[in-house]
Amino acid sequence: MGIADRLNAGLRRVPAWTIYLGSAAYAGWVFFQGATGALGPNPVEAIEHTYGEAALYLLIAGLAVTPLRRFAKLNLLKFRRAIGVACFFFVAAHLLTWAILDVQALDRVWADIVKRPYITVGMAGFILLLPLAVTSNNLSVRKLGPKWRQLHKLAYPAAVLGAVHYVMLVKGWQMKPLVMLAIILVLLALRLPGIGKPRRSRAETRIRSRA
Repeated sequence: MGIADRLNAGLRRVPAWTIYLGSAAYAGWVFFQGATGALGPNPVEAIEHTYGEAALYLLIAGLAVTPLRRFAKLNLLKFRRAIGVACFFFVAAHLLTWAILDVQALDRVWADIVKRPYITVGMAGFILLLPLAVTSNNLSVRKLGPKWRQLHKLAYPAAVLGAVHYVMLVKGWQMKPLVMLAIILVLLALRLPGIGKPRRSRAETRIRSRA
């Protein structure tokens, strides 16, 4: 049994709900740290940024499921939906922290969305994730059928928008946002048709065309 087989055997014993539990616990811990002054002089901004980064990490994790299965034979499909829901939870927490604790006024929230490009980009990513969160249940999968998979491809542009939002948000050209954007672009490129599949010889191609 190879390393991937042993890992898959172990992962089969791990329930997907642990991702929900871990995400809720982490979000609560971050908020508690902010409320008790452990996050520095600007706790609201620290909470907001931490939630946003957590959402991006989960977006990357969700995008990595298919490449890991294709190239490393590591099967994380059972966790993909939980990762997606947890990602949306952190995006919503990031947005609510900004709107309620930071801006604190509905008219200013709208003004910032319109006037600040990085907020416009981030809000566009959030809007793309909304239908995915609403349809992340078995009933929607059954009702939408093949359209469900097409709908959930909105996660791809949402991931790019989220990373671009992060790059635009930070002051100067910091490394972490750029690395996260690069990772997302690479993971999306790995999903392109034909990548990772062995090339057929001309003889094989002729045989398959005659079959």
